[in-house]
Amino acid sequence: MTRLVMPHGGGALRPLMLEGEAARAERERAAALPTLAISSRERGDLVMLGIGGFTPLEGFMTRADWEGVCDGYRTAAGLFWPIPITLSAEPARAASIRVGDEITLADAADGAPLATMKVTEKYSIDRARECMSVFRTIDEKHPGVRMVMQQPGVNLAGPVKVLSDGGFGERYGTLFMTPAQTRAEFQRLGWSLVAAFQTRNPMHRSHEYLAKVAIEVCDGVLVHSLLGNLKPGDIPADVRTRAISALIENYFRPGTVVQAGYPLDMRYAGPREALLHALFRQNYGCSHLIVGRDHAGVGSYYGPFDAHRIFDEIPQDALETRPIRIGVTFWCYRCNGMSSDRTCPHGEADRLQVSGTQLRKWLEEGRDVPGEFSRPEVLEILRAHYASG
Repeated sequence: MTRLVMPHGGGALRPLMLEGEAARAERERAAALPTLAISSRERGDLVMLGIGGFTPLEGFMTRADWEGVCDGYRTAAGLFWPIPITLSAEPARAASIRVGDEITLADAADGAPLATMKVTEKYSIDRARECMSVFRTIDEKHPGVRMVMQQPGVNLAGPVKVLSDGGFGERYGTLFMTPAQTRAEFQRLGWSLVAAFQTRNPMHRSHEYLAKVAIEVCDGVLVHSLLGNLKPGDIPADVRTRAISALIENYFRPGTVVQAGYPLDMRYAGPREALLHALFRQNYGCSHLIVGRDHAGVGSYYGPFDAHRIFDEIPQDALETRPIRIGVTFWCYRCNGMSSDRTCPHGEADRLQVSGTQLRKWLEEGRDVPGEFSRPEVLEILRAHYASG
């Protein structure tokens, strides 16, 4: 009998997605309610609420929740949470919505109804304060800061009833797994200790090394790809996941890896996002999160190992999912293999640093990529993507 980690908050998963007759009736109600179009980031958060990824939240956060999460990692009820989960509206639109009203939340891209929400509070926030707390900067060159600073001026709080997975299931099929589905798969495989590998990039040799280190100490690895929006220049999710599949099929022992995707947009919040990644991976059934160099970072806004240290700065009981901290990884020509700064005794001259940024640069320029950097089956898929335009 396997024992997976408990969902966050210590209870059962709490998916907010309606099904069957309840969903049909709520869709009929939604058609008659005032509609609010929501952003891509809010859609991802809403879908995570729907599938139970953000258990035990019941909807979008109140001002007291927002303030507590920004300043002390806790909601008003005392639940550990590292990044605010909020919904915003333009002031004029918010003025037309009264506290107590029910509204329909629709995808801004295509107008499809995603959920209904009972508005329990309207409030404004200090966006710079949120950015300093979450991103440690107010520089709008940071994509996460820009996202917050450009969001509408009034937040709406309240519980939601989710009606749609936002099209992720249709687009990605069985790759798009809910927390209940990953937990069922881990139990089928007999896993208790499961490490999550977070990725927004195709897996190169360094990523492969990290995953295999985790497999040595856990029953298996969940390679968990972000399916939401990225920053310009990043490789699309469908290309990335095909490349990951090729790597798993050719270079991992069968029964040691589950590949899945989740619907969030990247926030690029570095250490705080590492905590969020651990939190919702706990809901997916993962006991560990692989945390490498500059996890969820962008540019030079965070130190390379700030995401390692932040797990020591939170209360011990905040999360059941624990980090597997791994240092700088590289190919060492003298070791003749992948290694890390914790195990390799050789100098910089013997090392080939393996990074997604460098890989994208070489592919964009049509240059040869060393075999020590990426597997040939992966490169074939990536080269075809760049050649197509």
